[in-house]
Amino acid sequence: MMLQHVILLRHGETDWNATLRMQGHQDVPLNESGLAQAQAAAPSVAALQPDVIVSSDLSRAVQTAEPVAALAGLPVQVDPRLRETLLGEWEGLTRDEVIDGWPGLWEQWRSSNAEFAPPGGESRMQVASRAVQVVHELDETGADRALLVAHGGLILGLTAHLLDLPKDQMEVFTGVSNCHWVVLHRAETTVSRSGWRLHSYNAGLSSVVLPGGEDEVAGV
Repeated sequence: MMLQHVILLRHGETDWNATLRMQGHQDVPLNESGLAQAQAAAPSVAALQPDVIVSSDLSRAVQTAEPVAALAGLPVQVDPRLRETLLGEWEGLTRDEVIDGWPGLWEQWRSSNAEFAPPGGESRMQVASRAVQVVHELDETGADRALLVAHGGLILGLTAHLLDLPKDQMEVFTGVSNCHWVVLHRAETTVSRSGWRLHSYNAGLSSVVLPGGEDEVAGV
């Protein structure tokens, strides 16, 4: 039996999120606000009844997964393929520092060019390609509902990939807020190649992304 539901939960806030600093693969833990967000979101996410939980191995994701796992009575598996986009030379810098240091590249990265990668980093297509391997492997386990706890850029790319969107349409999605989630399910009958359908996007206790807030999400 293949997976029927995939829940993609973004980690809680870190100090680097709060200051628009690029995290990528840097292992930045949740701050006090992020820990509180994870605790607050856990009952709603656990109520979606996952039967397997897989987290990015970065601490901000694992710390977000743990309260859900405690309520669901499940272990947290970790997989580095669910890490955020590798941002190369941009990691540790603020958005403004990137804009000043690499004129024009920030705009190119934020565009619909899913194949553009920061210097020394990964493109959205590369991130989605490694993340979808986790979904394919879970298809072979007999699990019905999988919770993947990960990062904004990865969730955006993986959602588009599972929905089989053309790569130039990946940016139709706005960002996912800290401790908000995406739910996809497989349709019983479908003419699409993937069979996945979007059930909810950026769901959460606030369920709002404020205008201009996208810079706080994808890839940071």
